[in-house]
Amino acid sequence: MPRVIHVFRQPDRFVAGTVGEPGDRSFYLQATESARRVSVLLEKQQVSVLSERIGTLLEEVSRRFGAEVPHATEENDVDTSPLEVPVEEEFRVGTMGLGWDAESSSVVVELLAVTEEEVDESVVLDDTDEGPDALRVFLSPERARAFATRAERVVGAGRRLCPLCTQPLDSAGHVCPRQNGFRRVPAES
Repeated sequence: MPRVIHVFRQPDRFVAGTVGEPGDRSFYLQATESARRVSVLLEKQQVSVLSERIGTLLEEVSRRFGAEVPHATEENDVDTSPLEVPVEEEFRVGTMGLGWDAESSSVVVELLAVTEEEVDESVVLDDTDEGPDALRVFLSPERARAFATRAERVVGAGRRLCPLCTQPLDSAGHVCPRQNGFRRVPAES
């Protein structure tokens, strides 16, 4: 069966978001254009890496090509609305690709579905008939920076971290390896 490539050249919206409570969240990227919407599932670390790499790409594009890219995002440019529901997973993301389209002055984000076979790098950002399903989104530098800002916030909105070991704190408590699993009990008066 030939692969399906969902292309969003001028998305109305491209955001990172979550479903579930901190500690049990599922991370999604969602692209919307007119009446069409595609949501893909991915790991928290993938969202973080994508956000970081978009920032690095924008800096490189500015340096190498002299393109005007924002170095920060205005607060009102960051989409703070929740994911559109129902969130229906098109596929789970395995490989991610990122590029610059000089013709449209756009950042191109491509997300490929997880496959059992090793992904040939030539299918990333390509329209070959063979390979995993994909989501390809074109973003202006401003929209890319706003996406990265929101993605960082989504990743950071999880559970608080233990000040000693930096592992996530659960609402039920935390066995900290820095305290050999023991908690100090306050002395009774």
